[in-house]
Amino acid sequence: MPALPQPRRVPRQSRSRALVDAILEATARVLTERGYAGTNTNLVAERAGVSVGSVYQYFPNKDSLITALHERHALDMQTAMDTVLAGAAPLGLRGKLAAIVHAWLAAHQVAPELHRVLEQEFPFFDAPPDQSPADQSIRHRIRQLLEDHRDEVAPPDRELATWMVLQTMESLIHAAVIPPGAPCPARQVEQAIVNMLTGYLCGSHTREV
Repeated sequence: MPALPQPRRVPRQSRSRALVDAILEATARVLTERGYAGTNTNLVAERAGVSVGSVYQYFPNKDSLITALHERHALDMQTAMDTVLAGAAPLGLRGKLAAIVHAWLAAHQVAPELHRVLEQEFPFFDAPPDQSPADQSIRHRIRQLLEDHRDEVAPPDRELATWMVLQTMESLIHAAVIPPGAPCPARQVEQAIVNMLTGYLCGSHTREV
């Protein structure tokens, strides 16, 4: 696989992080509105209210901007997971999975058209999980969650179970949110995803309706 286009530098100070956030927000809006062909660094700079030199200070081209959007999405999912797990009461495995699914669905519903563009039109700008710090953190948290509730988890291979949980959540949430979306209410989809996960991990007797 060819190396993905990367940022020129990583922002360290709060001011530079705010600048990069503004540039990525502008990229997301332009990409959603105009598509890949209609997106360029000049337009991104104009929409962000900064000079094109400021964009080039961090991003050499629009492909590096799209790669950064993918990684920002993974970081958002990591943050959502960390938040719900840190704030969760002493719930069982099902309750924690339900909280994660709910948080991820809510995060994806903020900008479904952007997710469609990133996942369906530019998946090749998404770093493999082993090259994404955010994806690695997410995998670790799910793996630890299964280990913490090992008495509830039926599959003996925890690594495989971790992969199955992540692939199921990611694919079903994307399918539910990215237009045209699921043919039923979001709450019903959310419940079905949790039922599927706990059915696989713990057995069908855990199913709730």
